Amino acid sequence: MNVTVVGLGKIGLPLAVQFARSGMTVIGADTNPAVVDLVNAGQEPFPGEAHLGDYLAECVAAGTMSATTDTADAVSRSHAVVVVVPLFVDADARPDFGWMDSATEAIGRGLRSENQTLVCYETTLPVGTTRTRWKPMLEHVSGLVEGVDFDLVFSPERVLTGRVFADLRRYPKLVGGLGDRGAHRAVSFYEQALQFDERVDLSRANGVWDLGSAEAAEMAKLAETTYRDVNIGLANQFARFAAANGIDIHKVIEASNSQPYSHLHQPGMSVGGHCIPVYPRLYLWNDPTCGTTRMPPSCEPHAPRMPVCRHTPWAWPRPLRGVTSPANGSSCWGPPTAGGRRRPPSRESSPQSTSWRRAARWSWCMTRCIRTRSWPGMGGLPITSASRSTSPSSTPTTRSMPR
Repeated sequence: MNVTVVGLGKIGLPLAVQFARSGMTVIGADTNPAVVDLVNAGQEPFPGEAHLGDYLAECVAAGTMSATTDTADAVSRSHAVVVVVPLFVDADARPDFGWMDSATEAIGRGLRSENQTLVCYETTLPVGTTRTRWKPMLEHVSGLVEGVDFDLVFSPERVLTGRVFADLRRYPKLVGGLGDRGAHRAVSFYEQALQFDERVDLSRANGVWDLGSAEAAEMAKLAETTYRDVNIGLANQFARFAAANGIDIHKVIEASNSQPYSHLHQPGMSVGGHCIPVYPRLYLWNDPTCGTTRMPPSCEPHAPRMPVCRHTPWAWPRPLRGVTSPANGSSCWGPPTAGGRRRPPSRESSPQSTSWRRAARWSWCMTRCIRTRSWPGMGGLPITSASRSTSPSSTPTTRSMPR
């Protein structure tokens, strides 16, 4: 089977290599010529992903993995297309589909009726996007009909950078189609492409799970991550109240979690990166009347006033005007995304971006907090090993892993 993976970022490239190692012939499509050249040379374009360098070199040498900047041409030669292109969120928490629209248009130009292509979107999306945005766009550009000439499904990525290959085995692969034919084809495709660890803790066998519709699969990703953000915000709010009233929050959490239905997180630095702060905003875009997801500080404009992010004399050498903290979903490494790519810091990239000087002072603040193992404004609550864990399957914590 020939497969094109669109977007060779920190999620897309390991996924492409996984497909190649499972016996498929894979073309990686990316708009960055430097990335394409490195991939074709068998060299990983970014560090930090376990086993990626070795696996990529093996696949390129075996002829099962290559890369190109011509997405339409790659799609025209493929039976399956997997899309992992970043979705940005602007300063007003609205999805910016610019990059994904461009990728989708290129995919549409490459679709051929004789190939009966399966198109799978893995980028986290607002509910309904696959059906109401990508389907009509692909049909308009290609002149083909979904469900007849090609099939369209949504299957959210659920992995963390640095351990993508392990997470692909660890977690069920969720799929949802626009129709039964597409869903069945997606299940068959991912069963061939992925291998799964045995999980006795699951209600059913670990593997590919068909959720019945693209909307259900879209919501499942938003639900699991928004749940985490809500609980992070709740734990930190409890910690603020406890600190203000001379209460040991760790004793409170230990006592509360002695009941089987209580799973309070440990308080921490709020959230950062490109995932947990972003996905609740994608959910709210479709459900603006929801009150629960507006509760955690990480979702609100006042998020920088959370611990560590507070503008206190202890935290910074002098006040920083306009600095946005990771709790607000925008770190010094650029605006948040819902894909596997990061934008570098710049003054122009977003109203929330900071200059290099401000970013350096922000880094100084983080380093001091970690070295002293305490947070300003919270009574010196210690940073515990549990609060630094990033695994969603481990004991709940309050920190997310940027992708």
